[in-house]
Amino acid sequence: MRKLLNTLFITTPDCYLSLDGNNVVVLKDNERLFRVPVTNLEGIICFNYQGASPMLMKYCTDHNILISFLHQSGRYLASVTGKIKGNVLLRKKQYMLSEDQNFSLNIAKIMIAAKLFNTRYEINRTIRDNELEHDMSNLKKVAHKLKESIPLTLKCDSFQELRGIEGDNARFYFNQFNDMIIQQKQKFKFHGRSRRPPLDNVNAMLSFGYALLGHDIEASLLSVGIDPYVGFLHTDRPGRISLALDIMEELRATIVDRFVLTLINLRQINEKHFIYKENSAVLLNDEGRKVFITQWHKKKNEEIKHPFTKEKIKMGLIPYVQALILSRYLRGEINEYVPFLRR
Repeated sequence: MRKLLNTLFITTPDCYLSLDGNNVVVLKDNERLFRVPVTNLEGIICFNYQGASPMLMKYCTDHNILISFLHQSGRYLASVTGKIKGNVLLRKKQYMLSEDQNFSLNIAKIMIAAKLFNTRYEINRTIRDNELEHDMSNLKKVAHKLKESIPLTLKCDSFQELRGIEGDNARFYFNQFNDMIIQQKQKFKFHGRSRRPPLDNVNAMLSFGYALLGHDIEASLLSVGIDPYVGFLHTDRPGRISLALDIMEELRATIVDRFVLTLINLRQINEKHFIYKENSAVLLNDEGRKVFITQWHKKKNEEIKHPFTKEKIKMGLIPYVQALILSRYLRGEINEYVPFLRR
C-alpha cells in the first residue's frame, strides 16, 4: 500500500478494502494492515483481486473519489465513479487542449527532452560499467550528441522541427545500440530498429517490451480518468493509444531498453527463446515470452526514488505517477508537466 499525490495504491493482491467511519481499511485474512483517512483522497487504484466493500464504493461515489480496479498484470478492468465526476471535465479539458497547437507543442517538447535525457543516462551507465574492458568511444559520441540536443528540443518552434531532432537522435542512438550489448554479441547482433516485423532477436524483445509498457501506460491513464487515445505529440488515429505513446517516449530507455540489455547481458535469455519466420520476422517463442514476462514483473517490483515525489516507489508504478502528474497539469493544479527523469 502506498499513498502518492492524494491517490492510494493497493498493490498487495490478497487484500480487501472496507470503510470504517471516514477511513479506508485494508484487511488481509481479516487482519487490519493499514488505514488512511478517505476524506483527503482523490483516487484509489487497486491491483488486488479481493475487491472492496459496497459501503466503501458508495462512500467514494458520493464524495467523487475515483476507484479503479486493475489486474495484477496491470490490465485495466473497471472504475467506480459517482453521478457527477470531475473526470468528465478533465477529459473535456484534455480534448480542448489537444487542439491547441502551442499547448501540445510545449508538452511534447518536455516529453522528448526527457526521452533524450533518460537515453543519455542509460548510455552513460553502460559506459561507466564497461569502459575499462570495452571500447566505449562511439557511445560517448552518442551521449555528447544527446546532451547537445536536449536544450534544442525545448527551443523548437514546430512539431516538424521537434520530430526531426527526435528522429535524428533515435537513429544515432540505435546505430550504436549494439555497443551496449556486452554478452552474447554473436547471437544478439543489432543493426538498427525494425518494427513490423522485427528482424532480429533484439528487435523482437524491444517490440515486445514496448507493447507491455504501452499496455501499462494505457491502464494508468484510464485509472485516473484520462483518455489514452487523445495525445499531444502523436496524432489521433483510430485504435492508436496516442497519449500512452506520448508518455512512453520518456520511459522507453529507462524501462524497456535497459531491461532488454539486462536480459541479454546477464544471459537470462538466449537464442533458443526465439522463432524465426520464413518472412524474416523474429518473435519470442512461448518459453521466451515466459522468461521475459517473469523478469518483467520482477523488475516492476524493484524500488526507486521518484525524482518528483521524492518517495520510494515500485518501478511498475512510474506510469501511474506520471498519469497523476499529467492529470494535475491538465486541471491547472500545477504550472508544468513534470516528466520522469532518471537519476
